[in-house]
Amino acid sequence: MTDYWLSKLFYDLHHDTDLAKAYRADMAAVIGRYPIKPEVQNALMGDDVATLSPLVNAYLLRFYFQIRGMPEAEFIARLHATRPEQKTQVAHG
Repeated sequence: MTDYWLSKLFYDLHHDTDLAKAYRADMAAVIGRYPIKPEVQNALMGDDVATLSPLVNAYLLRFYFQIRGMPEAEFIARLHATRPEQKTQVAHG
């Protein structure tokens, strides 16, 4: 289930360069402008991809972590780590 206010924050950061600059300078102050749940605030402050990923659109999530300065390879690795492990079936011949 998506989180409207988290999505709104990400959308606003994407479309407002002044807000993105303010966010880089003081994340907590900008987050405080939105009625975001405390556990989601903590996930934002901790760059917790696993917690945030099911709450927002994938494109907004990716953009958000670009704003945060997370290298693309690290973001992708963290995102892939959120998936449950897939079991490989061995064919017996």
